[in-house]
Amino acid sequence: MLIYNARILTMESTGDESVIPNGWVETEKGKIIAVGQGVPERIPGDSLNAQGGTLLPGFIDAHTHLGIVEDGLDFEGDDCNESTDPFTPHMRAIDGINPFDRCFEEARMRGVTSACVCPGSANPCGGEICVIHTAGRRVDDMLISTCGVKFALGENPKNVYSGKNEQPKTRMGTAAVIREGLYKAKRYAHDMDSCYSDTEDCDPPEYDIKSEALLPLLDRKQKAYFHCHRADDICTAMRIAKEFSLELVIVHGTEGYLIADILAEEEIPVICGPILCDRCKPEMKGLELKNACELQKSGVKTAICTDHTVIPIQYLPLSAQAAVKGGLPYDEAIRSLTCVPAEILGISDRVGTIAAGKDADIQLYAKGDDPLDLLSEPVLVMVGGEVCRNTERR
Repeated sequence: MLIYNARILTMESTGDESVIPNGWVETEKGKIIAVGQGVPERIPGDSLNAQGGTLLPGFIDAHTHLGIVEDGLDFEGDDCNESTDPFTPHMRAIDGINPFDRCFEEARMRGVTSACVCPGSANPCGGEICVIHTAGRRVDDMLISTCGVKFALGENPKNVYSGKNEQPKTRMGTAAVIREGLYKAKRYAHDMDSCYSDTEDCDPPEYDIKSEALLPLLDRKQKAYFHCHRADDICTAMRIAKEFSLELVIVHGTEGYLIADILAEEEIPVICGPILCDRCKPEMKGLELKNACELQKSGVKTAICTDHTVIPIQYLPLSAQAAVKGGLPYDEAIRSLTCVPAEILGISDRVGTIAAGKDADIQLYAKGDDPLDLLSEPVLVMVGGEVCRNTERR
């Protein structure tokens, strides 16, 4: 498919350098095969005249519980937290996602073409995170990447397990549960390595599914995503990450603006959100619209998320617009939904920009429409090259 006569926000760079005022994009077999400026040499029959509209990458929601907490259901559709055990790195979000949940359709209709789906934050360690396209019938076919392991600090683990009279009841207890699991995995890895180097005199350790799940994390092949709201919890996450040489990502980071300079110095990215919500628990009392702005201004790589179902995923662009109201530059708000989350999630080779070789995840807005505005909707959405929405005349 060829889309031409479009103002293209490639997101390949910053400022005006990322804009092609009158450009075209050609897709084939789910990929972008060419991007150009001016009038294309040929215009096939299946082409679409964008009529000066804005073409940009599909939005990426960098932290959700999409499909793992189903819309309109209570316990029956909530597969987010295996709260029978505080340390569950061997849980996999992909095993709990229902791709037929109607919120996938709502995501696509608002230009959200990829979502990071996470286990919840009831456990100090919740399990493996995955990033998926928002179109498809089988989650295995929608998978872009498994990208890390979810951890949680603060009130959530305390609330869940203090009610059961189990550890952790305190922030100290939560950190201790995480350390114990990581130390076990570290020793397990050492014992495995010893056996590989001395196969005659060494028996391998007994299989440990929890430790196995953490090996990619210890090898820095995956990242550690820590749910933190308060600034002191963010610092605890940094402390643990340093102890085990983990590649750290902060999720929520509600009080990140209080330590933005520290996060920048440590080069730790933040997935910021939810933004459009009340201060529903004590650890969120510091929620401010300025958070994303202060983080980005300090040099922190900052993405914006909905934490769906906390905020419905179709309001991801509105969340970015709220951050603009809080001082975030408009261009950075667009980046916080496209190239930046792609970089943080480790999927920038697939999505987040418009360039040859990338997945054909793109959206088109009519001329004059603002992609972040509440009243705007894309006239065209493609996910993996498949047209999911098309209200534009050819």
